Amino acid sequence: MTPTFAFTLAGASALIFLARLVMPRLPLAKHAVRLSVVDTVLLVGGVGGLAFHCAAMFYRPIFDGTPFGPLVDMVNDMNVASIILYVVPAVLVLIGVRRQHWVSLAVLALALLFVGVTMYAGSPLNVHLGAIFVAVVALVSQIALLAIAPWRRAARP
Repeated sequence: MTPTFAFTLAGASALIFLARLVMPRLPLAKHAVRLSVVDTVLLVGGVGGLAFHCAAMFYRPIFDGTPFGPLVDMVNDMNVASIILYVVPAVLVLIGVRRQHWVSLAVLALALLFVGVTMYAGSPLNVHLGAIFVAVVALVSQIALLAIAPWRRAARP
């Protein structure tokens, strides 16, 4: 993963969240759903797990000298353990956003499935990175457009 790709992905995500801050009509009141505390914990845990999986694959040296070495090795072995270390956080993310609009949930599920398939089926790196980009933008968009934090009031139509 090149620094340009990582910065572009971070920039796109930041712009989506910025839109929520500057546009008074966001989140979309008609479809917005408040996340419970449990939903939020599951979502954050899942995103953390996916971020770890991605970092372990693309930025392995940052884990040198840390106790995460065995987990990083499992991720990079591309075996059943690696698949489990991807699927479990992905499922946690989907459980965390399960109350959101079904279309956005389906798009996110398909995007995460596409990431998994491109990772483990031997797809070219650029296809896998494209899948990651789509999945991250789908997740960030869903959170920015449809999610209400547990400590916030519901959006008004």
